[in-house]
Amino acid sequence: MEVSWEQSVTDSINTIYLLFSAYLVFMMQLGFAMLCAGSVRAKNAMNIMLTNVVDAVVGSISYYLFGFAFAFGDGANSNPFIGTTFFALKDIPDTSYDYSYFLYQWAFAIAVAGITSGSIAERTQFSAYLVFSFFLSGFVYPVVVHWVWSSSGWLSPSSETLFGSGAIDFAGSGVVHLVGGIAGLWGSFIQGPRVGRFDAFGKPVPMRGHNATLVVLGTFLLWFGWFGFNPGSFGKILVAYPNTTSQGNWTGVGRTAVTTTLAGSTAGLTTLFGRRLLVGHWDALDACNGLLGGFVAITSGCSVVEPWAAIVCGFCAAWVLIGLNILALKLQFDDPLEATQLHGGCGAWGLIFTGLFAKKEFVIQVYNSGAAGVVRPYGLLLGGGWGLIGCQVVELLVIVAWVSITMGPVFFALDKLKMFRISIDDEVAGLDISSHGGYAYAAHPQENHPLFYSDYMGIQGLNDS
Repeated sequence: MEVSWEQSVTDSINTIYLLFSAYLVFMMQLGFAMLCAGSVRAKNAMNIMLTNVVDAVVGSISYYLFGFAFAFGDGANSNPFIGTTFFALKDIPDTSYDYSYFLYQWAFAIAVAGITSGSIAERTQFSAYLVFSFFLSGFVYPVVVHWVWSSSGWLSPSSETLFGSGAIDFAGSGVVHLVGGIAGLWGSFIQGPRVGRFDAFGKPVPMRGHNATLVVLGTFLLWFGWFGFNPGSFGKILVAYPNTTSQGNWTGVGRTAVTTTLAGSTAGLTTLFGRRLLVGHWDALDACNGLLGGFVAITSGCSVVEPWAAIVCGFCAAWVLIGLNILALKLQFDDPLEATQLHGGCGAWGLIFTGLFAKKEFVIQVYNSGAAGVVRPYGLLLGGGWGLIGCQVVELLVIVAWVSITMGPVFFALDKLKMFRISIDDEVAGLDISSHGGYAYAAHPQENHPLFYSDYMGIQGLNDS
C-alpha cells in the first residue's frame, strides 16, 4: 500500500525527533565522564574516564547482540518476562521498531553501566569493568526494560496487566537509575571502602574530588542531555490528542521539559541550603549532586505530573539524598560518586512519587493518546486509588530483587577470583600510574607519587626485593 505524503512527512519528523533525542542522551556520556573525572582524586582521573569509554563501547556490542532482543523482542513466542527475537537486530526494521528506536534505547543502556562504575571508582581492576558492563548492559538491564517498556511486559502500562494499570516509569527512574544504583550498591559493598576512607575509629576521612570545574561542567552536560532523556521518551512528537483543538504529544513534550527543569532546580537549591545548615558552608559539589538527584526522581513521572508537583518531587529528592548520604557514612559505606544514594535512593523515591501525584488527564494522554472514555488508575493523592501506587511499589521491589540476584553473584565471583579489587599498593599509588601507564595530567609535583610508569615499576621492584 502506498503511503501518503502527509504520513511520510509525519514519520520523517518523528524519526528526526527520536534521533535528535538519542544524540542528546548519548551526550550524557560526556557529562558522566566529566562528572566522574572531577569527583575522583587526580591520580585516578584517567582510569575513570577510560571506564566511561568502556561502558559505551562494550555496552554497544552487548546491546546489539543480546540486549535489544531481551528488551523488545516480541514474536510468536513472546512472553511477559523476556524478549525472544531481534538478536543482532535480525528482522529490524519491522512494523514496530526501526534503527532509530534501537539507537535511542542503546543510549539508555550504556548509561546504566556508567552509573554503576561511579560506585566502585578508584579501587576496581580494569578487567572487572569489561565483565560487569557487558553483563549489565546485555542482560540484567534489558530484562527490566522488557517488564516495563515492552508492550508484552508484565509491568507495562500499555498492557495494563498488573492491577489494571501497570507501572508508570516513563523515562526510567526505576528501569535505568534504580537498576544502576542497586548494581553499584552490591559492587561497593562487596569491595569495601577505599583505603583511608575511614579512620581506625570508623570516622569518615574526606576524600574530595580533585576538580570542581569538571563536576560543574559534567552536571550541565547531563542537564542538557536530560532534555533528550525525558521529553525524548515520547518517541513521537506528531501525535494529536482527540477532542482537543491544539494538544498532542508536542504539548506533553513541552510539559515534560518543564517538570524536569523544575524538579532538578528545586532539588539543587534545597540541597545547597540543606547542606549549608548541616556543614556550615556553601558547597558546589553538593548542589550539583542535588540537582542530579531531582532529575533522577522526576524521570519516572515527568510526563504525567503538573509543574507544581515536580517542585514537591525535587524538594523531597534532595532530603532523600542528604539522608542517605548521612546513613552511608554511619554504615561506613563508600560510594565515591554517591551513585547508590543518588540513582538508587532518588530513583526509588521517583517511583513512589509518580504513584502519588500522576494526573488522570495526563496519564490518559501519554498512554492512551488522550482517547475519550478511558478509565485507568492515577495518583493516589489525587483520588486515583491504590492501583497505580501498588504497581510502583511492585516495580521498586522486583528491580531491587532482580538486580541483587544477578549482579550480586557476579561481583562476588569476581571478588573471589581476585579479579575485582586492586591491591592496596596499587590503590595508594593510583590507578592511573599502576594500570594505565601514567597520569591524566602532565605531572603532580605537589603529590608524593611516581611521575611515570617506569618509576612506579622500579619502586615495585624494590618493594618485592
